[in-house]
Amino acid sequence: MNLSLPLRELDGVGDKIDEALARASLRTVKDLVHYLPRTYDDYSHPSTIQDLKPGKVTIIAQAESIETRPVRRGMRITTAVLTDGTSKLKAVWFNQPYRATQLKPGERYMFSGTFEFSYNRYQLTNPSVEQAKKLEHEAGAEIVPVYRSIKGVKPQLLRKLVASLRPTITMLGETLPDSIVSSHELMSNAQAHVALHFPESQEHIARAKERVGFEELFELLLASALNKQANSRLEGWGIAFDKDAARGFVSRLPFALTGAQRQAAWQIIQDFESRIPMNRLLQGDVGSGKTVVAGMAANQAAQQGYQSAFMAPTEILASQHAETLSQLLTPFGIHVGLLTGSVKGAARATLLQRIASGDVQVIVGTHALIQKKVEYHKLGFVVIDEQHRFGVAQRQALLDKSERMPHLLAMTATPIPRSLALTVYGELDVSVLDELPAGRKPIETKIWAPTNTELLYAQVDSELTKGRQAYIICSLIDDNPENDVKSVEAEYKKLKSTVFTHRRVGLLHGKLTPAEKENVMQEFADGSLDILVSTTVVEVGVDVPNATVMIIENADRFGLSQLHQLRGRVGRSSHQSYCYLVVSDSSKPSARLKEIEKSQDGFYLAEVDLRLRGPGEVYGRAQHGALNLQVANLGDAKLISRVQKAAQDFLASGQDLLQYKQLAAQVEKNQRLTTLN
Repeated sequence: MNLSLPLRELDGVGDKIDEALARASLRTVKDLVHYLPRTYDDYSHPSTIQDLKPGKVTIIAQAESIETRPVRRGMRITTAVLTDGTSKLKAVWFNQPYRATQLKPGERYMFSGTFEFSYNRYQLTNPSVEQAKKLEHEAGAEIVPVYRSIKGVKPQLLRKLVASLRPTITMLGETLPDSIVSSHELMSNAQAHVALHFPESQEHIARAKERVGFEELFELLLASALNKQANSRLEGWGIAFDKDAARGFVSRLPFALTGAQRQAAWQIIQDFESRIPMNRLLQGDVGSGKTVVAGMAANQAAQQGYQSAFMAPTEILASQHAETLSQLLTPFGIHVGLLTGSVKGAARATLLQRIASGDVQVIVGTHALIQKKVEYHKLGFVVIDEQHRFGVAQRQALLDKSERMPHLLAMTATPIPRSLALTVYGELDVSVLDELPAGRKPIETKIWAPTNTELLYAQVDSELTKGRQAYIICSLIDDNPENDVKSVEAEYKKLKSTVFTHRRVGLLHGKLTPAEKENVMQEFADGSLDILVSTTVVEVGVDVPNATVMIIENADRFGLSQLHQLRGRVGRSSHQSYCYLVVSDSSKPSARLKEIEKSQDGFYLAEVDLRLRGPGEVYGRAQHGALNLQVANLGDAKLISRVQKAAQDFLASGQDLLQYKQLAAQVEKNQRLTTLN
């Protein structure tokens, strides 16, 4: 069968199904062949109800009774009492009312789902269901692939469509060089796809995932290596090292640089001297002193007649950077300008003129820096803060503002595990700030039960009495009665009218206009508010050294990296700071949460988070989705090491990538997605 054949040509695909598949970007046979299962229901080793332990389980049982009842806001809950002769168990489905008609009395079914303690009882939550007799009659059907759900397409129909393509899948051509497949003892492309769609055993699936994961990582690492090669051929500015300027800058600092700051600054200065444009990632925890390192580099550039542009994701962060850089650089006769959407009229026209003439040597701003009317005199150095929050096109627009490729420093406070640094950021040289400045005290972090909030609020109030400030973080904006996650608006109203009537309480969330958000953050930064009740929009935000308390409601719903980022909003002065992780219920806290209670090391926590939650948490969902990694585990350092060697060997062999059409197309796509220039 032709891989480019439209899916509407397949039996069982009418207009409605075709439209539903197209909405999921499935239009051709090739798309469906590469639509791999996200997981598997393994019915090969079912348990009895009496022997169940919490976790992912499979049982064979009958539905003794079943009911569906509506709850508020369009939610329907379906519950069934299951029995297998050894005991009974309650199963619960949310918004799956069809289960009531699916489960026939006296019929045996395979149920696979999570057995957990919820709502004061053990239950099977949202289990998948298959007829036992159907599985028993289908050879090799004990392990059933589970695909990402597609609205309007039943899972059974999707499996049937894939099954009709089995002859095509067995004939898939090879997409990796034969030398790599044989030297790394990988399954062929066809064998791997057959194993993933029609698995015979868990071992079968594991070998197939190794093959497909290897290929996804090979495409990513090859793209990074080619981007790095392309960067090395670009001509940039050679900025000479000015030893006196460096010494003068360091001597005027009101604090001593950490060893990590000195090393990072020296790496940047060395990069400056080369005519190959710097492409460096500076990563370090919140408060580790990235801006000072970038400021020292901007001083070097300015002394040699080059301008620097600092791009930040928000106006308030840009203002903060501008203030810090002014303090650092003004003593050396360097003018710092702030260009944001708020700078208008005559003030904007004057600033643009001064930038074009070179009178302003350091320009700090938001997306305003890349607008057409902004002309630079001699842009030699570009700094992009929290760079994963900007798109590639925005970064490119800033780099295009120079007649030669300027040196680029990307900064992030999101600690990036080594495995991600090798793959997603593989084309970048990496500098790490893993020391905090002297005088900073570790943030006391405690897990807090929701039943003890009265005592918690009393502790917060005592901090406020000392003149300090506090953040209270919630994860939703609107209150949902069917969800125990605290809503930020409901929490704000409650605290303002009950516990903290005597305090000045502010509200911040993503649905406010940019101007409203900036205003609230500015009020908090100025000390006009005692408490800021907010969603995670403060994760990358203003520096408020006076804030010493961070309360995170429903902390068990967040990833470790995000919790660590939020915690980093406090502890930014010599005052003792506190982070309280309020869990959703009074059950025993997870091992994951205990990790953040005991560790202040963002890099360690990022590694744990990558292992437990996947790369989306660390790299950012948008980019990760675009990379379309269905199988590769970006935390698998051992496999990454193997693939890295394979990519290096392939480049060294001098083989023409274009002879492998599918591989070349994916590598080229990855190059466009991950490149910084």
